[in-house]
Amino acid sequence: RMIAGLETPSTGTIFIGGEPPAQTLKHAGLSVAFQDPSLLPWRSVRGNIELALGLARRPLDAGEIDQLITLVGLDGFAETRPAELSGGMRQRAAIARALATRPSLLLLDEPFGAVDELTRRQLAQDLPRIWEARGTTTLLVTHSVSEAVMLSDRVIVLSPRPATIMADIEVTLPRPREPGMARTADFARLTDAVFAELTRGMAEAQTPQAAQ
Repeated sequence: RMIAGLETPSTGTIFIGGEPPAQTLKHAGLSVAFQDPSLLPWRSVRGNIELALGLARRPLDAGEIDQLITLVGLDGFAETRPAELSGGMRQRAAIARALATRPSLLLLDEPFGAVDELTRRQLAQDLPRIWEARGTTTLLVTHSVSEAVMLSDRVIVLSPRPATIMADIEVTLPRPREPGMARTADFARLTDAVFAELTRGMAEAQTPQAAQ
């Protein structure tokens, strides 16, 4: 929320490519997709994407929108309204809407939290293909350690509130990452490292000094 300019840091400064979030927002340089897709129910998938472009004062290119709908796996549903879509499809539409302005930074806040496990796995497999095709740097917030390792190039481990950075772990697994990679020794080593830092953060938060 601070990176998106929705909250103001109590201390410190945030820069995105050398400029503050407010400046990045002015030229639609970042987009956010939350856990709740928040699609307008009276607009179709295409209509919701067009709204994002209209708000950013970007031209409506029908061909570009069609390509984006195809990219997120919603071919054939361009004119469908949210109530007729599954949870996973609504989330795909929300991601398409967030990518419509071609932001340099995409913020995803627990984007798979409201879908079933099978859909979650499929979305996690599709997402890197989507953001790599658009050349978009992506910051993903997730409570799933395996999801973080499977998707990321870096995992920033935060402690409980007040959140502090416990570790910045580089993920060197090759891409593309197929589901079978989760059964490899390298994957296990990385997830163990993340769990260790999470455990350390929990322990430090529960000490008397932290409580004070």
